[in-house]
Amino acid sequence: MEVVIVPISGTTATEIVSSVRDLIASGELVPRDLLPPVRTLAAELGVNRNTVAAAYRQLVVAGVAATRGRGGTMVAGMDQVAREGAGFGGRLTDLASGNPDPELLPDALAAARRGEYRQPLYGAPAVDPGLAEWAAGGYAEDIAGQPFKVLVTNGAADATERLLNAYLTRGDAVAVEDPCFLGTIGTVRLNGYRTAPVAVDHAGMRPEALRAALESGARAVVCTPRAHNPTGASLTAGRAAELRAILAEHPQVLIIEDDHFSAVSAVPYHRITPPQSATWALVRSVSKFLGPDLRLALVAADEETARRLETRLSAGTMWVSLLLQHTARELLLDPKVRAQHERARTAYAERSARLMKEINAHGISTPAAYRPDGLNVWIDLDAQARPVVDALARRGWLVRPGDLFATGQADRQAIRVTTATLTEQRAREFATDLAAVLDHPHAA
Repeated sequence: MEVVIVPISGTTATEIVSSVRDLIASGELVPRDLLPPVRTLAAELGVNRNTVAAAYRQLVVAGVAATRGRGGTMVAGMDQVAREGAGFGGRLTDLASGNPDPELLPDALAAARRGEYRQPLYGAPAVDPGLAEWAAGGYAEDIAGQPFKVLVTNGAADATERLLNAYLTRGDAVAVEDPCFLGTIGTVRLNGYRTAPVAVDHAGMRPEALRAALESGARAVVCTPRAHNPTGASLTAGRAAELRAILAEHPQVLIIEDDHFSAVSAVPYHRITPPQSATWALVRSVSKFLGPDLRLALVAADEETARRLETRLSAGTMWVSLLLQHTARELLLDPKVRAQHERARTAYAERSARLMKEINAHGISTPAAYRPDGLNVWIDLDAQARPVVDALARRGWLVRPGDLFATGQADRQAIRVTTATLTEQRAREFATDLAAVLDHPHAA
């Protein structure tokens, strides 16, 4: 990769930054082009090296450029990030999408037509009162003794992004699970934050890994307390207590708990946020149990965090569609829907357990304490994951390789299998094929 010769101009850091941005806007500089070394550009412009260094730092902080250490500074491009449910279909059996079972979702359109709904105008309350009351009752049990306010965002990813942006600046480190939910990986990367990977085992975030991330300077933590995507791990009461004790030593850190599977989880919620934490949020999306298209999440947060989140919501969409909020409220208050959630909770637990039983019967071992909750099962491999994924595709199965979810440098060789619609027969067939592939990964 060579340095691109372009007419960068300016005698102050601000002028140099402006010149580089103009060259990018005109197309004379494109992503991955190397900028001149600091010493070289300083000599060409007749300015002090510190002036050019300051300009490059401003470009990096703004996300316009990226530094590669001794590799120099280059023009940044838009990162491409993996996402759920993308590019699947055809004749293969989809065990990769991360989607809930459509048969276990309620009728949102029918709910939208129920109750009283009037078109809101500008200035209307941003949160449906009935929905806020329902959420506050549910949160009160889990957030014992701490005051909080309930807000509504356009899903969990929207909440996480706005919350991080409310407190962090580009270059700040965020402690995230490793492996990690694709939406969180994308949010952290696209907003210019650094990931501080926290290894996960069958009981969630590992305490020593969280401590290391915080001691390395992480200013926020994003944690999935149960039904972790991609592994299906859930925090035990003991593990949550260990994490709380560590976080209590860092009261200035923002804590975001993404409890995305709340209404249909088969395990209890265990909070990691200690009373000492000044800034925190508990986010509960409705996507997995009311439907992804509702694009709605309920957020309980401390007063200051709620104020910052509310400000960012007001500056953008002004409010999350009150028609969607009305629909969610009608569904959440419906006894028939709550009964459906019970059926979904049982079904999802049975389907993941079914796959575990079948793969274990074929000699594919999993940790004894591993009891996945949610829509996915994580299978660690003794072989390279990508050839296994390819071989399974040749046999008619779509799964996702574990490296897509990695936030650390050492990728775990694993596959993620979505079990949301997995029948007993399909589980048996998949386990048989997986065992055959692991014996001969390059066979058709």
